[in-house]
Amino acid sequence: MTTPEAEQGGVAGEARATPEDGAPRPEERLERAVRAAEQALIEYEIAVETFRVEIENFSRLHHQKLGPMYARLEELDARIAEAKAARSGDPEDVRRAQELRARVLPMPSVEELFHGWMDGDGLFPEAAAMLTDQPVRPPQRVRPSEEARRLYRDLARKAHPDLGQEEGERKRREEFMTRVNTAYARGDEALLRELSEEWAAGPVPEEHRPSRSEELYARLEWLAQRKELLTVVARELEEGAIGSMLRLAPDDPDRLLDEIAEQLLREVAGREAELASLIDQ
Repeated sequence: MTTPEAEQGGVAGEARATPEDGAPRPEERLERAVRAAEQALIEYEIAVETFRVEIENFSRLHHQKLGPMYARLEELDARIAEAKAARSGDPEDVRRAQELRARVLPMPSVEELFHGWMDGDGLFPEAAAMLTDQPVRPPQRVRPSEEARRLYRDLARKAHPDLGQEEGERKRREEFMTRVNTAYARGDEALLRELSEEWAAGPVPEEHRPSRSEELYARLEWLAQRKELLTVVARELEEGAIGSMLRLAPDDPDRLLDEIAEQLLREVAGREAELASLIDQ
């Protein structure tokens, strides 16, 4: 994709041309450059927003599924350090034990390692489902379905606020896209379809036809600045702990969580064995 800056440079040299012999007006070339930059920015925003939603959902599921295991490891590390300090009496061992104990959250039960909270009857949802021959609730999706993503991309390309030139139209688009983003974050295909129908039935904004080159150059500059801001956001998402983890298995993040869970369970078993050995000695 040609950057807005490059398109600006390429067009600026032709802005001195005159519309003689049927040659296009200089503004027409600028209009094409602006439209191309707008569409490129929208596509980039769609990609960044999709990645942000995936990271949020993955982070939520990561905490839900693995949080109790991390908490149990911290508790076991504190207990092991306390057992060692009790045996040695070494001030450094005591300091280490106190430091680890200060980090610990309340220790989760074994049941919490396998999802959910107990209901009023003392049963976990998964256990109750199996006892009543009901299907076990499937794990939450890590990201919206392909159909939800398709609907979102289509709506974003049509209703994006950057395509509205008048203040009233831009505000209408912003409010509408807020609803679209909320539905997309939930992966609500039905609501996204309703919003698509609503947009199709709504007023069609007039296509913007700038008449002054200065306005078009200003528009290109704004688009370039917006792209720079989005690039910073995308980099922060990618370099974050969850983003880096998600990039390890972008096509199957559920499998990555399962692998991490298995590794943590092995670590829990190892810590429990070490603690038992210290207590028995």
